[in-house]
Amino acid sequence: MSLWVALAGSLGALARFVVDGEIRNRRSLQFPWSTLVVNVSGSLLLGILMGLVLLHDADRRLEVVLGVGFCGGYTTFSTVSVETVRLLEEGRYRAAFFGALGTLVLAVVAAAAGFGAVRLMS
Repeated sequence: MSLWVALAGSLGALARFVVDGEIRNRRSLQFPWSTLVVNVSGSLLLGILMGLVLLHDADRRLEVVLGVGFCGGYTTFSTVSVETVRLLEEGRYRAAFFGALGTLVLAVVAAAAGFGAVRLMS
């Protein structure tokens, strides 16, 4: 099982790298859009996954391999923290506030939306 988690985590990290790069190529670096998108989309995916496991009796190994592995490798709380500190150091308090709080709120909403969407499938 550990090997599958490690492989899924590697794929998640690779997916984060690709998504981050694509967004950075298209958006200004004045706000950490790529990190926001990664964390919100990863939370949505995790919400869907948890809904499948908890409401539809999907194999619990999916929770471990895809939840811990892929989603854990894809999402990044540490980057949110570093980007928030960077914005604070630059005196960009509003961007720091909305980046940190926005990520938290939107990630929770996305996870709930994913879980709710699976619940509707019941």
